[in-house]
Amino acid sequence: MHSAYSLAILNIEPKCYEDAILEPCWREAILAELDALNKNKTWTLTSLLSGKKVIGRKWIFKVKYHPDARNTAVILALAAVKRCHLKQIDVNTTFLHSELDEEVYMKPPEGLAIAPGQACKLEKSLYGLKQASRQWNFKLKSVLIELGYNQCKSDYSMFTKSQSTGFTVILVYVDDLVLAGDDLLEIERVKQTLHDRFRIKDIGDLRFFLGLEVARSSKGIALYQRKYILDLLRDTGFEHCKPASTPMDYGAKLSKDDGDSLPDSSDYRKIIGKRLYLSNTRPDISFAIGKLSQFLDCPITNHLQAAHRILRYIKNSPAAELFFSANSDLSLTGFSDSDLARCPDSRRSVSAYCFYVGSSLITLKSKK
Repeated sequence: MHSAYSLAILNIEPKCYEDAILEPCWREAILAELDALNKNKTWTLTSLLSGKKVIGRKWIFKVKYHPDARNTAVILALAAVKRCHLKQIDVNTTFLHSELDEEVYMKPPEGLAIAPGQACKLEKSLYGLKQASRQWNFKLKSVLIELGYNQCKSDYSMFTKSQSTGFTVILVYVDDLVLAGDDLLEIERVKQTLHDRFRIKDIGDLRFFLGLEVARSSKGIALYQRKYILDLLRDTGFEHCKPASTPMDYGAKLSKDDGDSLPDSSDYRKIIGKRLYLSNTRPDISFAIGKLSQFLDCPITNHLQAAHRILRYIKNSPAAELFFSANSDLSLTGFSDSDLARCPDSRRSVSAYCFYVGSSLITLKSKK
């Protein structure tokens, strides 16, 4: 039932300002961003004084998906069983809420009308500044603590609050927040407070965050990466490849010497890096990705062929999902295994483990 919604997000992002300004939706976004920067008094226009350095600027155009946190799978598994609310919000122009202590000058952004020879003297933080994330994190953390939330010691991106009316969790990724819990009034109170302090965009029910797509029904919650996979296949030229039935040839023993060196190993590293993130929802490729990651320093032709096989495999089922059942219990179960000195280069073993909350997989790892 979420297929139409999923198909609707296959957007092509502009690579530069000149391309974006030709599209009405992106042109509107540019004007809205410049208006927000102006209203927030992010900079003052001034002539650049002698001896002062000016930093560059660049428009980055991204279709926004929503926040990630390391405890996401656990929260979704619990939310499915407890029928918790799952909401998401986006803080508008996040870093503009953070003041700067240093004197910083910037080239005016494209689209801003200025007189010749002028520069922007920053009064507040902007995306891309080294100190921006730190300043914003301090401010957001202080507000959440004022609201009675406790920062998780094992994952600083998670804040929790327990009270007689229910339990609430907030997952943070820079300016994106996921709110989960069984107390809707508390969730609405947090959203209103953040809106009063920073101005937020209320996205509604959780559906996307950083390439992870969420679909919910009475049976449970499905987590998948269909758009991420289709983008990966298109970027690597495997959009119309012949699918493979398995992610790797399990009978083959890959080594660092059995093949010819690649003239340029950067493409191999990019493919493996992007698929490491994909393994969040695709445990079926986790072992293969872990195996190929061992050759990032010296990949050869056989390794590249094996990496291409994974692309052909995910082409076979781009919408495969990680499912968190609403009818699961909350018992924690773990499994582990290892082989015996299987690596032909180091003679080391490969160990692996996975943990479930009831029937829902929440974490897994395979490591040499």
